[in-house]
Amino acid sequence: MNKEQIKQLIDRRLPEAGLVDTALGGVQLFRVCKAVPCVPAVYEPTIVAIVSGAKEAVLDGEHHVYDSSRYLLCPMTLPIEAGSPQASADNPLLGVTISLDPRLMREIAMEMESISPAVRRSDASSSQALALSPWDANFTQALFRLLELLDSPMDSAVLGPGRLRELYYAVLRGEAGAVARRAFGVGNEIARTIDYLSSRLNEPVTIDDMAAHVGMSRAVFHRRFKEATTLSPIQFVKSMRLNTAAMKIASGRTVSEAAWDVGYQSPSQFSREFKRMYGQSPRVWTQLSVGSA
Repeated sequence: MNKEQIKQLIDRRLPEAGLVDTALGGVQLFRVCKAVPCVPAVYEPTIVAIVSGAKEAVLDGEHHVYDSSRYLLCPMTLPIEAGSPQASADNPLLGVTISLDPRLMREIAMEMESISPAVRRSDASSSQALALSPWDANFTQALFRLLELLDSPMDSAVLGPGRLRELYYAVLRGEAGAVARRAFGVGNEIARTIDYLSSRLNEPVTIDDMAAHVGMSRAVFHRRFKEATTLSPIQFVKSMRLNTAAMKIASGRTVSEAAWDVGYQSPSQFSREFKRMYGQSPRVWTQLSVGSA
């Protein structure tokens, strides 16, 4: 069993460019046949596994390029830029995304910690917000076993939850496992803060609000948050709002609607901060986005 078998399985189900949902909840297959520059996005907790081509994710200026040798783990909701600048018809980007169920990841992580306290101690120095991990044998086998269920709706429905749990466990045990366990295990205050913030993007949320939500002092919260995400809380909130607004604009919302949706009361302030972040006004960025679509 190897990555080539997984590639053939995805290739057979998605011969043309596109992004498709599958019968397995939270599992999507994708094929990209032209270069796509990195654009604002918000990644939910997810795994992205590439079997052909390469993809790029940028967080706070740091570029994470991954391909068929390494998969990406995003353990918490993050404002990033993502794209596939090298994709082409001759060298398409082909892969799969698997959404992470925080409840199930937390359950498995805590079970692992209760069985082996040493697992928890080994996670103390892990502070990455994104992680790249080599495809080890356990991950490869678990991903293949999950995707082969797509040939049967009944198998997907009956066996899918168990195979997803198997894949989650392979990730938690792999090279990126410390990052995942830190996000989902005991003391996952920062991930809980991000969940709290993500549901309140259109409300004024202060650092004190976020710190109080997880029972920390402002100073300790600020330090812990930046260690976990590489961004200060204020930078994170601004990036989440602007990236979410950019995605809404790209999907057809007007600039004013997008600004209002993410909590901006002043269109001029939104335009200034948008231009400072992306180097273009919202209207120019919209024209360029539509033109390159």
